[in-house]
Amino acid sequence: MSTASEHAGLAALSICEALLLALNDRGLLPEHEIVGILRDAAATHENAVGTEFETEDHRAVADLINAIIAGGNTAQRL
Repeated sequence: MSTASEHAGLAALSICEALLLALNDRGLLPEHEIVGILRDAAATHENAVGTEFETEDHRAVADLINAIIAGGNTAQRL
């Protein structure tokens, strides 16, 4: 069963993906800078510390971001 928090997370992911694509489509940010933003975000989660549960959540977030970098449309697959 999905929670309100999961729905909010998926909405945020979809919005951010759309914004990054729009920034690239309008020529405001080149693709390499967008990939850099995504890599920075993934690295933040990959290097996060906390409890085992928190670390597992951060790893899952990093995996989703890395899938986006690899070209997967993650938001629609979830």
